[in-house]
Amino acid sequence: MMRAVLVIGIAFVALSCGGQSDSAGGTPGAAQEATPGATGGGSITGTVMFAGTAAANPVIDMADEPQCRQKYGEAPRDPIVLVENRRLANVFVYITSGLPDGARYPTPSTPVVVDQDGCLYEPRVVGVMAGQPVEIRNSDPLLHNVKAVPTENRGFNRSQATAGQSFTQTFTRPEVMVPLECNVHGWMKGYIGVVAHPFHAVTGSDGSFRLEGLPAGTYTVEAWHERFGTRTATVTVPADGSATTEISFTPAA
Repeated sequence: MMRAVLVIGIAFVALSCGGQSDSAGGTPGAAQEATPGATGGGSITGTVMFAGTAAANPVIDMADEPQCRQKYGEAPRDPIVLVENRRLANVFVYITSGLPDGARYPTPSTPVVVDQDGCLYEPRVVGVMAGQPVEIRNSDPLLHNVKAVPTENRGFNRSQATAGQSFTQTFTRPEVMVPLECNVHGWMKGYIGVVAHPFHAVTGSDGSFRLEGLPAGTYTVEAWHERFGTRTATVTVPADGSATTEISFTPAA
């Protein structure tokens, strides 16, 4: 009799302390999970313009690196500002607001490649999602030392002695931008834009960019340039799925 009373008491305590079902009918803790990011058939197509006259880029002295110098006809210049027909290249463009808070998107497994060719980083500016691999290669037959100096992510400093070597890194947190340097060649600069979503692009020589896979909505688009800073635009992607915008930089930006 005493044993039966004890078993009933234990069962009552178990039900009182944790055996109840969730009152909302959901799984406990589910509200803390990130919301899957919505995608759609919308897009933002734009052009980054440059209003004014850009100063000449500085000449790079590669006299001590003939293997790199021979890849250029006339003296190479540091490609800080690249303008063609008033269109600005190497601008990192990405969405800063308008996406659902806490939304998450699949991280691509395909690496973004940054090469060292002719003693320059190529491309100079790239974009990745947080967690996406970045493969850094050396195509020059000489020593490079790749140094990343982020503020939100963990940095690194790795040497590549000769052509054909490569290594892969990832950045776990969004950061615009992560600078790349070379301790051997002080003029070598590169930039990696790390964001939490796939809606980013880098302008080409024609200043154009395209952000695809967006649902209808209103977004803030930010454009970043290493010398001229940032500019923003508000763009509404309509129900039919397409929108255009133009972002302009000036020498005084």
